[in-house]
Amino acid sequence: MPVKIKTFLSALFAIGWLTACAQMSSHEAGRNTNIIKAEQDARTPDEHVALARHFEEAAKEMQLKANEQKKLLKRYEEKHYLYDRQPHELEAHTQALILKYEKTAKACAEAAAAHRKMASEAAELKK
Repeated sequence: MPVKIKTFLSALFAIGWLTACAQMSSHEAGRNTNIIKAEQDARTPDEHVALARHFEEAAKEMQLKANEQKKLLKRYEEKHYLYDRQPHELEAHTQALILKYEKTAKACAEAAAAHRKMASEAAELKK
């Protein structure tokens, strides 16, 4: 493999690796301190609905990221010969990201469902 191609692929790998790691830190669990406080303070149906929307959006975002990683994984598997000795590391890292994103998406979806339920229960209590 020519040196230019190896250098390009190494740079591409490094950028992909850094991007993947950076994405995880921004929405680690879909919950920051403001959201945690909002969850603790939520009393009205409207507040619970707003929280449910937030978690639904976070779940969608995490699932999109998981889907992006699945596409990358498919590329790594199909074109492993382009990545020299690193395809197994790339595949393992990408699979770990997929699992983490999907787990976070599931947790966010469950939180959204819980807040929808709390909103309906709070609405019933007001009647």
